[in-house]
Parts: sequence; C-alpha cells; structure tokens
Amino acid sequence: MAGVEETDSLEGQFLIAMPSMADSRFEHSVIYLCSHSDQGAMGLVVNQVARHLSLEELLIQLDIVNDEGSIRLPESVRDMNVHKGGPVEVERGFVLHSDDFMLNQSTLTIDNGICLTATLEILRALAQGDGPAQAILALGYAGWAPGQLENEIQSNGWLTAPADPEILFDPDFDAKWHRALGSLGIDPAMLYSDAGHA
Repeated sequence: MAGVEETDSLEGQFLIAMPSMADSRFEHSVIYLCSHSDQGAMGLVVNQVARHLSLEELLIQLDIVNDEGSIRLPESVRDMNVHKGGPVEVERGFVLHSDDFMLNQSTLTIDNGICLTATLEILRALAQGDGPAQAILALGYAGWAPGQLENEIQSNGWLTAPADPEILFDPDFDAKWHRALGSLGIDPAMLYSDAGHA
C-alpha cells in the first residue's frame, strides 16, 4: 500500500467508530486526529470521560493549585471533564484548545482553529483564568503504526468526518458520537440495521 500523500492526510478530522468496532476501548468513540502521515497517526478520544478524576483534583495532584487555591479556580475549569484520550501513555496529558492561546514552541496548530499543547504551562494558565476560551484535557492518546489506520478504515472500523469545533468542545460528551454521525447525515440506527450487509 502506498504511503499517505499529504492531500490524503486525515489530520484535523474526526474518526467515528462504527457500531461494529471490535476494540471495546473505542466503542462509540469520536477521535480527533492530531497527526496523520506515512509515519502513522495520533489522535485523542474526545467523548470518553475519566469519571474517577476531575480537573480540579488533577491540578492539586500536579501542585498547580492547593486545596485553598482550588476554590478560586474559574468556574469553567472546575466544571471541565478530564477525558480518556486513548490507551497509550495514559499518564500523559494533552490539551486540545482554541487558537486564542499559544505557547511558543509548545503549541501545535492542527487545523480549523484547533491547537494542541502538552505542557503544564497550559494547565497553569487555565487555573489562573488565562487559558484558551475552549479546551479539552485528555490523558493518554490513540496511536497507529504506518498503514494501520488506513487498514482499519478500509475494514469499516471507522468513518471520517470534518471536525466540527462545536461538537469537539461540547461538554455533553455523551452526544458527540451521535452528533458526529449526524454531521455526515447518518442516523446511527441505520448503521446497526445495515451491519453484515455488503
């Protein structure tokens, strides 16, 4: 199989898990692809929440705020979910965010006003109310070896769709899979009834 051409890159797109997804870790998942080339692909699951950990608790664990300081956290930060970004390097944090916040040599601009920063500085900025207007924090990521993602797409494991920032940053993570499919004009019920048909 030929390498991924630059024009074929899915960087900045959604990967939407098909109902037939064999890997239970990605069942009904929506992934934002941060990079995709002939070297492989990397993305963050944006609709699975780490229910055992709040951003406030994480900021305390990282010594960014103390218990008293957490009282002064901006409400948007106190209400922010920590997402399970994927099964690789689950202790590592990534922040997908709007492009109104940039850190020199730390922020990667991806596409359509979406950026990725993976340093503690962005967490400090969020805690102080100086961070981006929109952000998602994810622990871990999803990764694919060269050609692996293409094979999974050809095997009907994933659909691809343009990433809609309104879906990406929607705090209603449970609705993202349906909304992402809806952006393609697909009713999830039709996918189930078509399963097994050529």
